[in-house]
Amino acid sequence: MIKNVVFMGTPDFAVGTLEALINSKYEVSAVFTQPDKPKGRGKAVQMTPVKEIAMEHEIPVYQPVKIREEQWIEVLKDLAPDVIVVVAFGQIIPKAILELPKYGCINVHASLLPAYRGAAPIQWAVINGDEKSGVTTMRMDTGLDTGDMILKEEVTLDKKETGGSLFDKLSEVGARLLIRTLEELEDGTAQFEKQPVESTTEYAEMLTKKSGNIDWNKSAAEIECLIRGMNPWPSAYTAWRGKTLKIWAASVYSKKEIDEMAVPGTVVGVTKQALLVQTGDGVLALEELQPEGKKRMPVDAFLRGYPMEAGEMI
Repeated sequence: MIKNVVFMGTPDFAVGTLEALINSKYEVSAVFTQPDKPKGRGKAVQMTPVKEIAMEHEIPVYQPVKIREEQWIEVLKDLAPDVIVVVAFGQIIPKAILELPKYGCINVHASLLPAYRGAAPIQWAVINGDEKSGVTTMRMDTGLDTGDMILKEEVTLDKKETGGSLFDKLSEVGARLLIRTLEELEDGTAQFEKQPVESTTEYAEMLTKKSGNIDWNKSAAEIECLIRGMNPWPSAYTAWRGKTLKIWAASVYSKKEIDEMAVPGTVVGVTKQALLVQTGDGVLALEELQPEGKKRMPVDAFLRGYPMEAGEMI
């Protein structure tokens, strides 16, 4: 039986799974999360989302800088978990820890493995214009997201899916799927499927602020997907009048009366609803913008403060 669970996770995505565990028949004896970090303009030290939930429920919290250090392996030996649940913890789990629990280390990964191994599977699914994503539970090994798969659940992406909206959907799915996985491990019905050596997609590398820098030479469809995938973080942006202009919403412009011979990045039309920008293939209608130091706003509000005409580069 699974009685004693140790949970390892850090960001918002992991919170739903931790809460599902807390509300289940399983006992969470300890939580491991990343160290607190300063955030915001004031650089005030902020607890991780997982730590906040653990403290609300009076669960012991450990925050190793490096989980592979011997002191933390000893702590885990003393805790003697039946299973370790790992959700976006943010550190590589060493073999010595993977082999500790009777039922192993079970990971909740936000992709349909073997697709999108890596740190940012949710955003890359949107950026690449995928029609489907999902969650996979797996028994971890020493590889990066290469362990044996246990359960999967697909999610269909909406046409206007953002990184944030898909994040919320997959977090909910992951929480539900983890409980089912533990139940199947416990009653002996869990089936393990080995992954192929090669991933079926590119590696889902971690995003940085620079990842949102728009290349107007790409197609309108590619840029529109990038804008949605970067919403809410790190956000898509372009340089405009010497400052940063964030772009939060856009659509591929389907009307044909626009002259598409302009240089990519040129504003080729201005309406109350959109700025029409030439790309390397097609025209993109920018619908929600955020000038540097200002709030997000629809185009009509933007134009009242920042008049713009066709021919300007953006």
